[in-house]
Amino acid sequence: MDLEHRVVLITGPRRIGAEVAKRVAARGADVALSYNQSQNEAETAAAGIRATGRRAVCIQADLSQGPACQRLVDETVRQFGRLDVLVNMASLYAATPFDELTEAIWDRGLAVDLKAAFLCSRAAVPHMREAGGGRIINVADWLPASGRARYKGFLPYYVAKSGVIALTEALALEVAADGILVNAVAPGPILAPPDTDAEEVKAVEQATPLGRWGGEAEIVKAVLFLVDTDFVTGEVIRVDGGRHLR
Repeated sequence: MDLEHRVVLITGPRRIGAEVAKRVAARGADVALSYNQSQNEAETAAAGIRATGRRAVCIQADLSQGPACQRLVDETVRQFGRLDVLVNMASLYAATPFDELTEAIWDRGLAVDLKAAFLCSRAAVPHMREAGGGRIINVADWLPASGRARYKGFLPYYVAKSGVIALTEALALEVAADGILVNAVAPGPILAPPDTDAEEVKAVEQATPLGRWGGEAEIVKAVLFLVDTDFVTGEVIRVDGGRHLR
C-alpha cells in the first residue's frame, strides 16, 4: 500500500507507537493517535508529524470501555475523511501476582489488550471497505506466538495476547475478500522497561541469540512491511532477535 494521502490510526502513542507514527507520516500519511492518560506523549508525537507537513490529531479514548473504540474510529474519519490503516498497539503490561488477581484486573487487561483490538477493527472495516481495502496490524507478544508462558505474574496479559493472535488469524479470513489484510507483530526484547536494572538488561541480552535488545526501529520495519505487502495476511511475525529459539 502506498501511504501517500492515506490515513493511519495508531492506538497507544508511547515510545514505539510514536516511532511508528513518525515513519508512516514520513511516507505521506496523515495520522490519528489515541491515548488514555499519555496526552503529553501523544501531543509531542503529533507536533513532530505536523512539522513534516502532514496532518495529525490526538484523540482521548479509554479503550477498556467498548463504546470508546467506535467513537475513536468515528472521530478519525470525521477529521480526515477516511481510514486506511489501523495499528492496534494499546496494551496494559504490569505484573500482578496470581493471588492478587481480581476480576476487575482480569477484565481490564483483556478489555484493553484483546477486546479493544476487535472493537476498533470492527469499527474500521466498513471504512476500509469503502476505500477499497486496508490494513489492520495488531501487536501480540513473542511468548504466546511461541506457545509458551515463561514469566509469572502476567496471566491476563498472556491470555489476551494469545487471543490477539487468534483474532488476527480469524479476522484475516473474514475480511480477505474486501482487500483488507490483517496481520500481527509479536515483539520480544525491544525496549527495556524504565525500571529494568543493569543485571536484568544483561540477562535478556545473553538469552537472546542476537545478543542485544532490538530497539523501536525493528517494530517499525515490521509494521511497514505489513503495510507494504499485498499478499501476506493472517500472519504473526516474531520480532525477537531469535529469543524464541532458547
